[in-house]
Amino acid sequence: MEFSAPSLWSFALAVAVLAPACGQAGEPMSTDSTVPGDSSTSGTDPTTGDAPTSTAPTTTPDVSGTGTGDEDTTSTSGEATTTTTTADTTTTTADTTTDTTGDDTGVEPGSRCETTATTITCPKTTVELGPWQRDVHWQVPLGEPPAGGWPAVLMFQGSFFSAEVTWIATDDLPFGAYYQTWVVKRLLDAGYAVITPEAKLDGGTFWDTNVPPFSLNWESSEDHELMLLIFAGIEDGTFGPLDGERLFATGISSGGYMTSRMAVSYPGKFRALAIAAGSYATCSGPLCNVPDLDADHPPTLFLHGEIDLTVPLATAEEYHDKLLAAGVATKLVTQPGEGHAWIPQSPDEVPAWFDAHP
Repeated sequence: MEFSAPSLWSFALAVAVLAPACGQAGEPMSTDSTVPGDSSTSGTDPTTGDAPTSTAPTTTPDVSGTGTGDEDTTSTSGEATTTTTTADTTTTTADTTTDTTGDDTGVEPGSRCETTATTITCPKTTVELGPWQRDVHWQVPLGEPPAGGWPAVLMFQGSFFSAEVTWIATDDLPFGAYYQTWVVKRLLDAGYAVITPEAKLDGGTFWDTNVPPFSLNWESSEDHELMLLIFAGIEDGTFGPLDGERLFATGISSGGYMTSRMAVSYPGKFRALAIAAGSYATCSGPLCNVPDLDADHPPTLFLHGEIDLTVPLATAEEYHDKLLAAGVATKLVTQPGEGHAWIPQSPDEVPAWFDAHP
């Protein structure tokens, strides 16, 4: 899958990102604010602990059967601003964690994923669901599952890129794709199964969540039908031995909006969410109205570049503030100088957030 197609991205912005927002308006109830970080524009490379050899562009594009799981089959952080918010407290810290891995020659002990100095590859299994034959890729951790099955994370890719890119990345890919695959690796290593469904046309489009008429009538969308099939597959073992009571979701851009959709349309189904470069389910880029939220919204982590022009940081901040007002646990992590991308803190922050809300 190519990552360099300026004309395609221009189309993406016109059609997907700037689609009319359909969120219900609510009164702003902000009770904290993001504290600016330093001028750093990149984080620590998870493979080495050193500064990355390349930095993802900060332009507007969006990144966007049962087998053994050992092969593909078909059937970190730099200094940045972190705002941690619980029901009524706010603290700001500078994250300076690093990641160490095994050698650069292959599969690490206890990991399904293979790493080199510049590449991460995680094997997957693929099944087709529905009359539309939508591919859904998945993998479970190594070892024996817990008695109730593995907890599972649904990861939603951004517009115009197949979910195939979730499972292999090199450090020269734009839009933080390298960190996205590190998130997959970290989740598998931490004992979470990962499921990555494709958007329509083999991932060549975007999710229905913020596109009229589906934004107003979600139950009429094909993506809703796909979600019902995925939930059924989780229960019947299609994706291995999973715990249907311990589900989590994450995604970037259009996939970030889709992650929010899991809270909006499937209340009580997910334990926690992590939204990268996205906002509320019915928002579209800068067009965003986040309604007042209920206290039963899942705890939500936000990961955002501070100069994101596609999905402005202010829209994630509004969502974060509405969660705060509702008394919902939420955390906003931003990266100075970064645009529309998975940020370097993501591989540390996502598993830690899910671990904190088991």
